[in-house]
Amino acid sequence: MKNNPLAIILATWFGCGFSPKAPGTAGALGALPFAWLWLHTVQGPPVWMLLPTVLLTLPSIWAAGRVAAEKGLEDPQIIVVDEVLGAWIAIAGATVLNWKSIALAFLLFRLFDIWKPQPVRWLEGLHGGLGIVADDLMAGVYAAVVLFLAGWFNLY
Repeated sequence: MKNNPLAIILATWFGCGFSPKAPGTAGALGALPFAWLWLHTVQGPPVWMLLPTVLLTLPSIWAAGRVAAEKGLEDPQIIVVDEVLGAWIAIAGATVLNWKSIALAFLLFRLFDIWKPQPVRWLEGLHGGLGIVADDLMAGVYAAVVLFLAGWFNLY
């Protein structure tokens, strides 16, 4: 299978996945500037972060599957677009957008992404790009729920 530059750019989130240390963390961090810019441009609440997430999900599944097939690996570390989508979902759970909610969204997402409580672990076992992306989407949902509850109790 011939390398597809568009798949590589998207799957590595513009090169974040090539980080020599903690590429998943680099990918989640790489999600934050776009999220901040998007939410300040549209002047909407954090839940509006779901729009680019939904729009990018299918292309991300394609790109992740394509790059995984090109590399001959189930889930190459260079694929980090899944972390981007998960981080965006986490941010969508914020009740207010500020540096504390963004930092907490990032930390909660990484916690659930690494811990992988069910069904996150089960989703990881799905085949191809769907499995690569789906577990991080669910980790983002868990993080969004916890972030929403923390905001509801005015903890950030």
